[in-house]
Amino acid sequence: MPAQWLLDTLQYYGAAAGAVAALIVSLNLGRRWTGLGFVIFVTSSIALIAWGFLDENAEGIGVQNTILFVINCVGVWRYLIAGQRTPSPRKA
Repeated sequence: MPAQWLLDTLQYYGAAAGAVAALIVSLNLGRRWTGLGFVIFVTSSIALIAWGFLDENAEGIGVQNTILFVINCVGVWRYLIAGQRTPSPRKA
C-alpha cells in the first residue's frame, strides 16, 4: 500500500485540476484555451486513475477516470492537435 500522503496528493490534485479544467472549458475562450482545459483534464484523469487503483476503496473512481481519460484525449486531439478544419467549397 502506498503512503497516505501520496494517495491524498493524487486525490486532491485530481479534484482541483478537474475543477480548474471545467472552469476553463466552460468559459469558451477559444480553441487554444479549451485545448489547454482538456490537457488539464488529462492530468486530472491520470492522477485519479492512479489514486483509484492504488487506494483499495476507490476503484470506481479509477474505472470512471479511465473512460474520462480517453474522452479528454479526444478533446486534446480535437482542439490542439487536429486544428481547425477548413470547410470544403460547395459544388454548384
